[in-house]
Amino acid sequence: MTDNTIRLTRHFPHPPEAVWKAITTPELLARWWAPGDIAPTVGHRFTLDMGAWGTQQCEVLGVDPGTSIKFLFAEGALDTTITWTLEPVEDGTVLHLEHAGFKLDTPMGQQALQGMGKGWPGVLSRIDGVLVDAARP
Repeated sequence: MTDNTIRLTRHFPHPPEAVWKAITTPELLARWWAPGDIAPTVGHRFTLDMGAWGTQQCEVLGVDPGTSIKFLFAEGALDTTITWTLEPVEDGTVLHLEHAGFKLDTPMGQQALQGMGKGWPGVLSRIDGVLVDAARP
């Protein structure tokens, strides 16, 4: 974490196409993070069911198909942005996460940065299990 941004990278021994599906397909996203009707289309508005933290309003802000997706997260509450960028490597894919825009001048923004900073590593680690299951015949 730096300032008001969480930045993480994770390597997956899976092709970029598989990782892209895991982050942009509602059924797969629900298995590793949260249920919601995400779609890789700029302007698409969707919700994510964050359990105890409630339903969060989101909007896709940018897409480079197969490479990156950026969306507004928790509109009206946190108003942060999440960007996932895929980097193809010889033995799979590196996923770059940037969760930015936490308002550190508010208690909620500070708590969210601390909580999500601790939570994101575990959340991202669940993607591999989803990809392994999806690859099984």
